[in-house]
Amino acid sequence: MNVSTTPDPAPSSLAPSPAPFDVLVTAAHWPEAAQDLVRRSGGRVHCMAEPITEDTLSERLAATGAQAIVLRGSKPITERVMAAAPALRIVAKNGAGVDSVDRAAAQRRQVAVAVALGANADAVAEHAMALMLALTRQLPELDRRVRAGGWADSQWQGRDFRGSTVGIVGYGSIGRATARLAAALGARVLVLRPAGQADGFATEPDLHAFLARVDILSLHCPLTDRTRGLIGARELDCLRPGSILVNTARGPVVEEAALLSALRSGHLAGAGLDTFDTEPLPADHPLHALPQVLLTPHVAGVTRDAALRVATATARNIVDHLQGRPLPPGHLLAGV
Repeated sequence: MNVSTTPDPAPSSLAPSPAPFDVLVTAAHWPEAAQDLVRRSGGRVHCMAEPITEDTLSERLAATGAQAIVLRGSKPITERVMAAAPALRIVAKNGAGVDSVDRAAAQRRQVAVAVALGANADAVAEHAMALMLALTRQLPELDRRVRAGGWADSQWQGRDFRGSTVGIVGYGSIGRATARLAAALGARVLVLRPAGQADGFATEPDLHAFLARVDILSLHCPLTDRTRGLIGARELDCLRPGSILVNTARGPVVEEAALLSALRSGHLAGAGLDTFDTEPLPADHPLHALPQVLLTPHVAGVTRDAALRVATATARNIVDHLQGRPLPPGHLLAGV
């Protein structure tokens, strides 16, 4: 029998174990695959239940000593919250929108702010397209008619999606995916683009000239000081009569009072909304009374496959940053 005489490696030659760290998730659940990735890298995961406020976040951060926050939804990551976590090194959005994060405070505190860029782009684009098609073909109205025992008379004529002009505001990964789907179904695509190309799609640099050429307006821009209230009364008036608005970006990109007015007047034929000024949408909100509006509960990017991609990309962002590795291009928005 051959017996190896090679000595066991001395303890000092073994690869060091990763330093332990704590991750606070601003939700009661996070996919197990993402949690497992964190644990295998030496992390401990702490989920938290609602209500999630500045007070409860500050308390849990102080109790856990977390080095990382997984931001699910739009919970307030303010300077006060970050001050409660002296060891905090990264806020990792489980998705793309970071409008609830005080990025200036994060920069001052040298806390990285990261996103899972593009991980749910196809899912959001599919949802936007589903809203466009359902509204264009008047599916909610037809469904109500049949359920009420009615039928379409000989005068009924549907509306074509093919040949319509879909205007894309926000040409990131989601806007690009939406543009490709719309074009594949026969629409003309127009992209609001101050400068540069858009993968061969037509572009228009001026917002109001852009809106005047659009039949379906699809919003995919982040919420910033510049885009808050971007679509107001004047902008909605620029749209062609009978146009449709789809918002899978952020509610405050559209002035809500102006949207309600345009829908009630009939200038807008319909709206498909996945995001709102106040979430969850209050039960007595006037949008509920408008039959030409399709409402979904901010779930455009939440599909089985997309949720797993987003969560694992978020976990990798945390592990890579805490272990000194660079994040993929476009994932790091602020901090070091």
